[in-house]
Amino acid sequence: MRKKVLLMGRSGSGKSSMRSIVFSNYVAKDTRRLGATIDIEHSHVRFLGNLVLNLWDCGGQEAFMENYLTAQRDHIFRNVQVLIYVFDVESREFDRDLHAFESCLEATVTNSPKARVFCLIHKMDLVQEDLRDVVFEERKAILMEKSNVLETTCLATSIWDETLYKAWSAIVYTLIPNTPTLEYHLKAFSKAAEADEAVLFERTTFLVISSYSSSRNVATDIHRFEKISNIVKQFKLSCSKMQAQFTSFELRGGNFSAFIVPYTDDTYILVVISDPEVESMTTLMNITRAKKHFETLETADYSMRPH
Repeated sequence: MRKKVLLMGRSGSGKSSMRSIVFSNYVAKDTRRLGATIDIEHSHVRFLGNLVLNLWDCGGQEAFMENYLTAQRDHIFRNVQVLIYVFDVESREFDRDLHAFESCLEATVTNSPKARVFCLIHKMDLVQEDLRDVVFEERKAILMEKSNVLETTCLATSIWDETLYKAWSAIVYTLIPNTPTLEYHLKAFSKAAEADEAVLFERTTFLVISSYSSSRNVATDIHRFEKISNIVKQFKLSCSKMQAQFTSFELRGGNFSAFIVPYTDDTYILVVISDPEVESMTTLMNITRAKKHFETLETADYSMRPH
């Protein structure tokens, strides 16, 4: 099952940088050496089971954009599941960027009327911290008005923090058709294992695929999963540079224990336990025993639903 995703935006907006960090294991500082995208760069990323993201990173130079919207219009915009449009928050030609976005929206509506749209207001780290919410809300209001013909989500992003993982996790979440099933079974696993939280991460990108949190003893940081994605991804890269293999991670705090272990062929799992009477070996045994069940879910018919 292939899902076509268009990544578009003006040249220099940061499209290739975010793609390289999420899918090609770059660290933020290394994206400075990336050149401009020429025409279209295709990436095929395998996620759960037989799901493949067919990512089209489209160069944002004016000549390319004009070609996409004329000669290649049907080819580019046909059978699109998600259009991701990246706006540089510091662009001094926002009206021009907006016009290009509207043209892409029109082409998407014509060729892929059921596509979802994600507008990423990018490079938010360059905006003064106390002004970020105001700037984002202003841009969001304009973009939501322009894109009211398609289901649209606006997100603030930066390659320097967890917002990048939050945005791309949200995008991937809409593309995985069996997330309700995964969430249902994560909940059942958590209750059986007496876990406060359980999270599935995609193995290569470490994007959040599915999660369950009980109402007890749960951390209040709403960005905690994306922060974990960012931290563990950087840790894995550090291990690779030292020619070491990241296998598993166990953290014990004053009132909780957390375990991150490779799970199925396509995932890692995070399990958080707050009950001090639950032994580590018991939790690890429960994780292992549930593994085959989740492997079955990944390969099951995507029409499968909780029952």
